[in-house]
Amino acid sequence: MTLRVERLEGAALDAALDDVARLRIAVFRDWPYLYDGDTAYERAYLEVYRRSPGAVLVGAYDGDTLVGAATGTPMQDHADDFAAAFAGTGIALEDVFYCAESVLMPAYRGAGVGHRFFDLREAHARALGRRWCAFCAVIRPATHPLRPPGYRPLDGFWRRRGYAPMEGVVAHFAWKDVDRAGETRKPLQFWIRALDAPGRAQ
Repeated sequence: MTLRVERLEGAALDAALDDVARLRIAVFRDWPYLYDGDTAYERAYLEVYRRSPGAVLVGAYDGDTLVGAATGTPMQDHADDFAAAFAGTGIALEDVFYCAESVLMPAYRGAGVGHRFFDLREAHARALGRRWCAFCAVIRPATHPLRPPGYRPLDGFWRRRGYAPMEGVVAHFAWKDVDRAGETRKPLQFWIRALDAPGRAQ
């Protein structure tokens, strides 16, 4: 398997957004997000990557086909969503780079692409002068009926990258699950790392 992982900018970023929407709908349909995706919503959501001068999009390609993508923006681009969660942490949103989605089709997992996604986003965050990188992950109950047998969360991978959960720092978002008739709100746990701290597994 030969994969090309690269940072996309300008026209290349713009051209990739419809494929990123497709990937988000496909990958997030699985556990633990169970997202019943909508193309119109995806297009509106991804507009931030066109508008934000500090945004980054990293693409993984098999030939000319986009099979994975990772995104990020300065945290203040999401101030309306995350300011309440970060209140009282002592960390200013202006010091944080937010690593948003990281999606990869199943056939391409286990080849180191996840590390490259983080490497390139963290390098971008450092170039912007950010002190921290953070992301959030949905919290699902262990007894959820759609939890796959033997599911292993990504906590170990994230910890090896130097990330740790932020106690009590939880955001809430609503989306429609594949087994529900309408949207429901879910809690998402924030994880963070200082960009001057080690955290790269070999």
